[in-house]
Amino acid sequence: MSNPEIRELEAFLALAEELHFGRAGERLYLSQSRISQLLRALENRIGGRLVDRTSRRVRLTPLGEQLHAGLRPAFDAIVATVEEAREVARGVGGVFRVGFQGTANDPFMRAVVAFRDGHPDCTAEIVEIPLSDPFGAVHRGEVDAAVVLMPVLDDALVLGPVFSARPLALAVSERHPYARRPVDADELAGCPLIGVHGAAPEYWRLAQAPVVTPGGRAIPAGPAVSSLQEGLALVRAGRGAMLLCDPTADYYGSHAVAFVPVTGLPDSSLALVWHRNHETARTRGFARALAAVTAAEAG
Repeated sequence: MSNPEIRELEAFLALAEELHFGRAGERLYLSQSRISQLLRALENRIGGRLVDRTSRRVRLTPLGEQLHAGLRPAFDAIVATVEEAREVARGVGGVFRVGFQGTANDPFMRAVVAFRDGHPDCTAEIVEIPLSDPFGAVHRGEVDAAVVLMPVLDDALVLGPVFSARPLALAVSERHPYARRPVDADELAGCPLIGVHGAAPEYWRLAQAPVVTPGGRAIPAGPAVSSLQEGLALVRAGRGAMLLCDPTADYYGSHAVAFVPVTGLPDSSLALVWHRNHETARTRGFARALAAVTAAEAG
């Protein structure tokens, strides 16, 4: 029996993910009947049914589920390898858009310079992404990759270099009782924390503004904001406090805001992420540049 053709595999993957012959056809710009033909051809080559179809729904058989689980990552790897070879053949050119949250810190900017030096035919564009939506620009294809605050728990995203681990500081009004001394994490129970609202997932928002201390005491919730500047304005007004990493605190230092060390909480870290289905040679090139810069910094 001959090996499956690439179009048969594409049709099966589209059907396995859409669970609808019409939508699978639209995805591949094929007719519904052509999807059925390609599926039958693949089932004949394999020797078993991959899909159960009734008048009301389509679902994978156990054999189909097994094939999909093994085929999807392998197929994506083939596509990525071919694309990388194509880009190498024509040179890594075009435009690479990379987003950042908060401040474009020194390691990030050095990586941008190193990437530009190593890929003179590629233009690197830097885009600020909202504090309230760390992953949206990557999902929507508005940027090719983004430097975001950890944690990242999104299966659709590839987690690249993690870097710039720094202690946290608490931003408070200079009139606040904590403004003149270091703060233990359990003392946050007496200090409303300004949080983030918007499209950011809940796990990420809770990491930036936890609701309980390490000792299990409840932390009161302050206002929620969509930008760092908005949050610091509320800090200055005495509406609450905000957890920030040391470099951000240094960058946004203000005579009306005190940044005090916080002990008992994990360091804040940044990470480069990109969408699993949109990886390119440019993305991998920037990830290598960033990894080299951060390794040199750590050494």
